[in-house]
Amino acid sequence: MKKRLTCHCGAVELEVDITDDLASARRCDCSFCRRRGAMAASVALDGLRIVKGAENLTLYQFGTGTARHFFCKTCGIYTHHQRRSNPNEYGVNVGGIDGVNPRDLDPVPWADGVNHPSDRST
Repeated sequence: MKKRLTCHCGAVELEVDITDDLASARRCDCSFCRRRGAMAASVALDGLRIVKGAENLTLYQFGTGTARHFFCKTCGIYTHHQRRSNPNEYGVNVGGIDGVNPRDLDPVPWADGVNHPSDRST
């Protein structure tokens, strides 16, 4: 199902193809996600289209630099990120999807981002 996802101020709008009815929704406890606090759901790379505001997105990367986190430059809302756990998909901010209240999805599973395999040295 195609859904509209926006930042808070409306400068950024995405169209996302949710193929699992938000069954992939989860939270993560890595240092970044803990602070961000958003619930994310999975979308294939070709299942996300920036409808407007591409120039208003800013990129943040840290640690391994694998994950690519995107935010609206105006209101600061996280819209989506390319995952380090699976770089072939995006995580999208469930709270930004029209008609979805993340509270209605609770309880959702937590991903163990603190002990992510990419962070372990060999």
